[in-house]
Amino acid sequence: MVSLRVSTPHPVRTMLNLQGYGPSILEGTILSLEVSIASLGIAMLLGIIGALSKLSNSKPLRLVAQLYTTIIRGIPDLVLMLLVFFGGQVFINQIGPLVGYDEYIDINPFIAGVSTIGFIFGAYMTETFRGAILAVSKGQLEAGSAYGMSNFLVFRRITLPQMIRHALPAFGNNWLVLIKTTALVSIIGLDDMVRKAGLAAGATRKPFTFYLVVAINYLIITTVSIYLLKYLEKRYSVGVREASD
Repeated sequence: MVSLRVSTPHPVRTMLNLQGYGPSILEGTILSLEVSIASLGIAMLLGIIGALSKLSNSKPLRLVAQLYTTIIRGIPDLVLMLLVFFGGQVFINQIGPLVGYDEYIDINPFIAGVSTIGFIFGAYMTETFRGAILAVSKGQLEAGSAYGMSNFLVFRRITLPQMIRHALPAFGNNWLVLIKTTALVSIIGLDDMVRKAGLAAGATRKPFTFYLVVAINYLIITTVSIYLLKYLEKRYSVGVREASD
């Protein structure tokens, strides 16, 4: 007598698989992290340039940096995302024929999303780095110059290490907000975890389940980031604590 055994799926495995959409949302989560890290790189570069421009002796540089931070911080992130993606696409396709390129140009959503988020948070990083530079003792900078150091050497050996320590708290806040802002890239067609979850929710009619997974993913990423930032704050405050003791 042959007995037939019907295998039933394990409930935990089924839950983690999310009705077959688990791997898709995992891919979207990885893409969201890539957008976050790439955007942070652009934001830090623009932040350093903006901070140095605001603190320079050149009035035009200070004016451009002031306009940049004022305008960007005054426009909603969603509006800027749409302006860069759709407006930029129209602009590029209008310029193309003028330089002899007649084919339609599609802006890559990843490039558009990273550029926009990096450009937005570059304004916030500008103020963060400017405040951190101003917090460095002028006496130490003058002492570095008195020892014959060039401006670049003074910045690298004296300003930068202390600037990092002063900037870390505000930098951490900007990073946490930036991570959550990456959810906006779903509106321009980038397959991040929000868009993947939306597609899965539409197919299964279970929006709460999939958007809850996205919320948990963001919470995990931000929680890990908080612990890493706390470690960095302790790491860069070691000498200060020893001196104060």
